[in-house]
Amino acid sequence: MPQTLSTSDMVTPGNLSPVPAEPTDGEQARQPLLDGAPSSASLETLIQHLVPTADYYPEKAYIFTFLLSSRLFIEPQELLARVCHLCIEQQELDKPVLDKAQVRKFGTKLLQLLAEWTETFPRDFQEESAIGHLKDVAGRIAPCDEAYRKRMQQLLQALHQRLAALGQGPEGLVGANKPISYRTKPPAAIHRELLGVCSDPYTLAQQLTHVELERLRHVGPEEFVQAFGNKDRLAGSK
Repeated sequence: MPQTLSTSDMVTPGNLSPVPAEPTDGEQARQPLLDGAPSSASLETLIQHLVPTADYYPEKAYIFTFLLSSRLFIEPQELLARVCHLCIEQQELDKPVLDKAQVRKFGTKLLQLLAEWTETFPRDFQEESAIGHLKDVAGRIAPCDEAYRKRMQQLLQALHQRLAALGQGPEGLVGANKPISYRTKPPAAIHRELLGVCSDPYTLAQQLTHVELERLRHVGPEEFVQAFGNKDRLAGSK
């Protein structure tokens, strides 16, 4: 269990964590659990539940749900900064002498969390400050195991590739639409009936679906959350 939690703030983070002190009825009412994760708690407690330790790692479903919904209440860059700060504070990574055995157990879980975060929500790391936080926390655990440095380099390389692909998304859509102009004289092939190109309707539907998925894959789930969250609740729109 993360060390900074007080007894009143403790939640049960699943089977990987030690059993916390028995909460009172009032504490249970304030922080109900759902499948081992808090379904209702303060933002500080929810962030604490996201931070791994040497003996605890949050459930994958919780990681995705919290990272997706938290952006309605806190900027992703600020959340990353607070997560990294908690990691440094709890594992005492700012000390001149580290407990290498403890840090090795923690480092694997930390890199796993960062890998899931960068893979699922790469846009959260578009700012240089976010990359700085990653490099800072990785640099603190690297002396305990050189493999951590290599894994962080691979993580950053994969992140840059994802961001580059996302950056090419809108341009790719424009570029794909430019060659086809139905208001000018199109190539004769465009006049052909679709079923003349593909006589099987089922196959044609599959190919159209693949085209749509290729166009929409650049839209991340966080964009839907932010779009709904920015709507005027008083507008009465359904």
